[in-house]
Amino acid sequence: MNTSPGQAGSAADLRGHNLFDVDAVRRDFPILAEQVHGKPLVYLDNGATSQKPQVVIDALRDYYQHDNANVHRGLHALSERATSAYENVRDIAQRFLKAPDPHEIVFVRGTTEAINLVAQAWARPQLKAGDEILITTMEHHSNIIPWQLVCQQTGAQLKVVPINAAGELDLKIYHELLNERTRLVAVVQLSNALGTINPIREMAEAAHRAGARILVDGAQAAPHMPVDVQALGCDFYAFSGHKLFGPTGIGILWSRRDILEAMPPYQGGGEMIRTVSFAGSTWNTVPHRFEAGTPNIADTIALGVAMEYLMGFDRTAIAAHEDDLLDYATQVIGSIPGVRLVGTALHKSAILSFIMDDIHAHDIGTIVDSQGVAIRVGHHCTMPLHEHLGLSATARASFAFYNTRGEVDALARALEKTRQMFAC
Repeated sequence: MNTSPGQAGSAADLRGHNLFDVDAVRRDFPILAEQVHGKPLVYLDNGATSQKPQVVIDALRDYYQHDNANVHRGLHALSERATSAYENVRDIAQRFLKAPDPHEIVFVRGTTEAINLVAQAWARPQLKAGDEILITTMEHHSNIIPWQLVCQQTGAQLKVVPINAAGELDLKIYHELLNERTRLVAVVQLSNALGTINPIREMAEAAHRAGARILVDGAQAAPHMPVDVQALGCDFYAFSGHKLFGPTGIGILWSRRDILEAMPPYQGGGEMIRTVSFAGSTWNTVPHRFEAGTPNIADTIALGVAMEYLMGFDRTAIAAHEDDLLDYATQVIGSIPGVRLVGTALHKSAILSFIMDDIHAHDIGTIVDSQGVAIRVGHHCTMPLHEHLGLSATARASFAFYNTRGEVDALARALEKTRQMFAC
């Protein structure tokens, strides 16, 4: 049986089988045995961050206990081991994304830094007054603000694709907005607030016909569906480790090598240089050109373990389990009196946002938490979307492959308690 070091006995040993045992998966995540307010933890805030399997926790400990050293320039044994483990993660990420070349994998702090890197190293040097960047109403702030900054710096304009009442993109308007001035489309693959899955392949083909590049925010999508950047046809793809059952503070930007080669550095410092003199400096090859300074070594290695752990499962079985959870939650939560679901797209995944009549989302979150159930409340870093919907805040349950129907029932009971408290 093919397993990664340290994974023996984990649920990922189901590799190659069309099986999905949620109880076995849950045993891989020690935090799921915790109690909150004297009740079993029901963790339904995976859209904000996911929990970590024991193999990821072990990878962090093992690095600091056995291999802690700086990478790339050391000649001693610890540095060589650390460098080998660190650089091997590019090969893992290449397989995870089905990318052509491991040298196209750039390590960043997360999706936010990845988008800012593209904004400043690709867009800012190229854009000029009159150029246009196309985003959508459902974007996370991290896929809005970097483009606003670039527009201020270059005189380019930001255009926004609207959504319909179900939370789906208006593709007719998308195609109408694309024109010879469009230089970049930046779009989320799976909305963190609505759960909508966008048709990236279709959007990429249209963007390319208009002569534009397309960047995909995959922060929510990567944990829930297989990613094939070549099949998607995108030019940039970004995701965060902490939503993918890995550590915080690490993520990946992928782009085609020819695009990366044409981009100047994003930050200056050690490792991103080839030569340095007071008269001028020259740059390292990609991807190291974009990785200035001592990197986040331990978390990068642990992210590699997280990707291998996830790839150890039948991703189709995971998707089927999560789809079942979402369908069940839609039925159960949607039938509670006073609850209105927000985001009812035909193609969606993992996210169930809702409001309750006359009960503020923050009150919902507080009462639900008292029952041991963790959900997210607020605008979910999508203030423009909530303004478009005429809402100040929503409550959001977001699922992962370790969640169960029983946990959906626990959320429903907590919401019923909330409703009864406000009915008094």
